[in-house]
Amino acid sequence: MSEAKSLQIAIMGREFRVACAEQEQAGLLEAVDYLNKKMLEIRDSGKIIGLERIAIMAALNIAHEMLSSRGSGGFDMGDVKRRMARMETVIDQAMSEQADLF
Repeated sequence: MSEAKSLQIAIMGREFRVACAEQEQAGLLEAVDYLNKKMLEIRDSGKIIGLERIAIMAALNIAHEMLSSRGSGGFDMGDVKRRMARMETVIDQAMSEQADLF
């Protein structure tokens, strides 16, 4: 298991430092971008005021999207995407190691 490293992120112009394993940084940055966009959409709608309320509404919206994306039988699209990304990483690593053979 790799060691967690500190990563600087920004959400709605506010800086945060979070710990994240190196192989999960791309996924974290994608999540940060998604959350930031959702929060900016809510803020720009003008209906919700205050960072805390915007964050709560964004969390509710994202949770609803996640639960709605699950198919019957507990199918979790997010889990499928994470597994596919891990497989792609393993394949890329294996391919790069084989490049010297050709």
